[in-house]
Amino acid sequence: MKGLFRSQDTREFKKELDQGDIIAMNEKPKMKERLPASGDNLNAFIGEGTTFNGNLSFQGTVRIDGRLDGEILTKDTLVVGKTAEINADIHAGELVIGGTIQGNITAERKIELHSGARLQGNISTPSLVIAEGVIFEGSCTMGKKQESPAVAKPKEKPAPRPEKILST
Repeated sequence: MKGLFRSQDTREFKKELDQGDIIAMNEKPKMKERLPASGDNLNAFIGEGTTFNGNLSFQGTVRIDGRLDGEILTKDTLVVGKTAEINADIHAGELVIGGTIQGNITAERKIELHSGARLQGNISTPSLVIAEGVIFEGSCTMGKKQESPAVAKPKEKPAPRPEKILST
């Protein structure tokens, strides 16, 4: 195996040479700026340069830095990196956005738009955070999600009252 890897024992970056010798490197590789993922572990990653067409549904946290066309469904967290280009309607529990999205978004808990994010579409969420430098073209509906009348549960009939017994 050739390339960079992190030793679990020393937590130091090393490089394997052609001859099989391993040497420690003086500098750590430069890491790209990270968007927070709400403390969740990352379950999947669509990297920069990757294109995905279709419906994406998942549990846990997923980060997208590539291109996605279709629809995204999750009750958990979606992180949209700065290099991401998404053309999709999104329904998620929580979204953290740094890239470009064209489509409507519904979030059950929260949407965060970080500086440099571009969003063209409508938002529905109970909590919205917009940083300076965000471009947002669309409308926003905030508050708890209400069921439409067609889907609303029928009201239960009250229990019948017991008849009063009058004593004479």
